[in-house]
Amino acid sequence: MRGPRWMRIGILVAAVSLAVTACGGGNDESAGGSGGDSGKKYVVGVSNTLAGNGWREQMICSVKAQALASGKVSKVIAISKNGGPTEQIQDLQNLISQGVNAIIVNPSDREKLNPVIEQATKKNIVVVAVDQAVSAPTAYVATNDQVAYGRLGAQWLADKLGGKGKVLYMRGIDGVPADSDRDKGFQEVMSKNPDIKLKQVFTGWDFTKGGDIAVQELNSGNYDGIWTSGIDYTVVNAFKTVGKPPVPVIGADNNEFIQQLLDGTPGAAVTNPAVIGGVGTAIALDVLEGKQVDHQTLLTPEVWDLAKNKSTLEANSFPDRDASFSAAVSVKPYTTYTNDQLFACKGPGE
Repeated sequence: MRGPRWMRIGILVAAVSLAVTACGGGNDESAGGSGGDSGKKYVVGVSNTLAGNGWREQMICSVKAQALASGKVSKVIAISKNGGPTEQIQDLQNLISQGVNAIIVNPSDREKLNPVIEQATKKNIVVVAVDQAVSAPTAYVATNDQVAYGRLGAQWLADKLGGKGKVLYMRGIDGVPADSDRDKGFQEVMSKNPDIKLKQVFTGWDFTKGGDIAVQELNSGNYDGIWTSGIDYTVVNAFKTVGKPPVPVIGADNNEFIQQLLDGTPGAAVTNPAVIGGVGTAIALDVLEGKQVDHQTLLTPEVWDLAKNKSTLEANSFPDRDASFSAAVSVKPYTTYTNDQLFACKGPGE
C-alpha cells in the first residue's frame, strides 16, 4: 500500500524491527540461483495490482532504487494496474515472456497465482512475493507481519477502551492475503474482548473511499474507537467534516496520520513499511547470485503513540512529503539505496 518523498533518515528502521524467520528454505537450486557472483546484469520485473495507491507506488520506487544501488540490474520492468488474480496472472506471464530474471510481486491472492509462479520457476526466474504471502513452495516471501499488524493495533485499541465500546472496523480488500492476515490478528484480540461491538466495512485501501465511509458512519451513529487497515488520515478528517470530536483511531505509518498524532489526535500508528519492495529486490538478487536465502522474511511491526513514542513520531515525520507517504524508509541490512535514489524513483537506465 504508498509513493516517494523526504529528508531525514537514520530514524527509519528503528521503526521497523526485523524478525527473520526461516520457513522451508532449501529450494534455492530450483528457484533461479546462478551459483555465484558472475557479474551478470539482471532484469527485474514488478507486478502490482493496485495502481494509483501511494503506498504501492513507494513500494515500486524502492524496487527501482535498490536495483540501481545494487549495480547488478540492467532494467526494471514494472507492470502496475488495477485488477485481481486473473489480470495479475496475465501480467506475470507478460513478465516471463519478456525474459526477466526475477519477479517482485505483490500478490492479489495467496493460492491462485501458484501455477504461474511455478511456470516462472521452471524458467529459472526467481519470484519474491512482497507485502503479502503466496503458498507456492518455490516462491520467496518477504512480508510485514500482517497478522501482528492486526493484533497489535487491536490490542492497543482494546486497552484504550477498557475492553468495551463500539468500534468501526475498517478493513482493506476482502479476500486479499494482507487483509485476511490482519483480520486474523484483529479477531484474536476481539475474541478476548466480547464487550467490544464491531461494525465492519471495507475501504478497498482507498483513502477517498475510506473518508467517505467514515463520514457516513459518523453521521449515522457514534463510535468509541476506529481501527483502520492503513486508511487513516481521511478518517480523522471525517470527524471535522461531521463536527464531532475524534475518538481513538488506529492507522499506519502514513505521513499525514503521523502529523495528526503529533497534533494530539487520539490514536496510534502501526508500522508497515512500503519499502518492502526493496527488501524483496535484495533477496532476489542474493538468490540469483547463488547465496543461501531463507524462504520467508518477516518484518515485525511496532506501535507508535504520542504518549510513549513522541520522539519516534517526530523522527519519522516528513512534512514535505505526500500525505500517504510511508515514513519507514529503509530496512537494514536489505536496502542500501540513498534517500535521493528512493525519492527519484528511477531504476537503472531510466
